[in-house]
Amino acid sequence: MTMSSVRWDLFCRVIDNLGDAGVCWRLAADLAARGEAVRLVIDDPAPLVRIAPDGAAGVEVLRWRDDVAPPSDIQVVVEAFACDPPPRYVAQMAGRGQPPCWINLEYLSAETHALRSHGLPSPQFEGPGRGLTKWWVQPGFTSDSGGLLREPGLLGAREAFERDAWLQAMGWPRARDERVAVLFSYAHAGIARWLSTLASRPTLLLVPQGPAQALVRRALGPHLRLRTLRALLLPWLTQAQFDRLLWSADSSVVRGEDSLVRALWAGAPFVWQLYPQRDGAHRRKLQAFLERWAAEAPLPPGVAEWFAWWNADAAAAPPRWPDAAAWRAALSRWREALAEQSDLTSRLIGFALAKR
Repeated sequence: MTMSSVRWDLFCRVIDNLGDAGVCWRLAADLAARGEAVRLVIDDPAPLVRIAPDGAAGVEVLRWRDDVAPPSDIQVVVEAFACDPPPRYVAQMAGRGQPPCWINLEYLSAETHALRSHGLPSPQFEGPGRGLTKWWVQPGFTSDSGGLLREPGLLGAREAFERDAWLQAMGWPRARDERVAVLFSYAHAGIARWLSTLASRPTLLLVPQGPAQALVRRALGPHLRLRTLRALLLPWLTQAQFDRLLWSADSSVVRGEDSLVRALWAGAPFVWQLYPQRDGAHRRKLQAFLERWAAEAPLPPGVAEWFAWWNADAAAAPPRWPDAAAWRAALSRWREALAEQSDLTSRLIGFALAKR
C-alpha cells in the first residue's frame, strides 16, 4: 500500500459458481493493478482457484464471516449485486465519524429503468447502517452509466495476439482450413441442430468447462466429430486464458455478464445467451442490449434472429447464418465507440473519490 492508495473492501456472494466471482475478481485485480489496496470478501473462494490460481498482487482474499470487520483505514466498501455486507460490519461503518463510501455495484444492463438508478443515493433510515448512504452504480454501455470492465492495455494486447501460435502452445492447433468456434453456453434444446449447421464447413469447436460439454458429448458421440466438425472439450481456464480463447474465435456463444463483456472486447461475431428467467425478464434485457448496439451500428440481417434463437426454449431450426464480415464490422464499430468511453474501474474510482 502506497501513500496514494485507497483501501477497498469488495463483498461478493457466489450465485452461479463463476459469474459473480468472475466479475468481482476482475474488478479487484484491476483496482489493485492501479495501485489500490483491495480485500475481496467472498462466501465461496473455490471458483478463484480455477479462474485466478495465482492470485493478484495487492488483492487479499477473505472468506465471508459474520464477524469480519472493516479495517481502520477503509475508505470504500463495494457490495456486488446487492449482497449486503454482514450487519456487524455495517454497524461498525455507521459508528465512524467519517464512514467509508458505500457502493452497491449492480448487474450489467442496457435497460433504461436500470440506468435511471445509476449514481442515486439510498439513505439508510433503519437497521445497522442507519445514517449511512449507499450509492448505486449501474454498469452499462453508455457514458452516463457505470461503464464496462476494461483493464488498461487490454485492447492493445488483443491487437498483438497471434491466435495460431497460442492455440498451438495450448495444444489445440487448428487445421489450415478450419474456422474456430467457441461454445460457452447454458443448456439449449436445439444444440444438436446448431452443431449440424457448424458441420457444413471445416470447424474446430472449443468447449470450455460447463454444461455445454455434456451436451456436445451427447450430440457428437465419443469421437466428438460430425462430418467436417471436430470438438475439443477444454479443461478449466484462467480468466486470462478464457480471454485469449475468445480472441482465437471466428465466432462464439457466451453466457453471463463477464463473458459478454469479454466477447465484446474480443471483436469477433458472438451470440449472448442470458440466464433464462420464468417471467421473461431475460428477453427484455436482451432486447435492450440489441437496441443499444443498433443505435451505434445497424445490425446486419440475421444477427438479432441468432440472439433470439439462442435465448428461446424450443428446438426450432437455427436461422440462416448472417454475413460474417458485416457482423464483424457492426461489432467493430460499436466496440470502437465503447473503447472511447472510460472503463468501469476508472469510473468507480472517480465516483468514490467524489463521494468520500
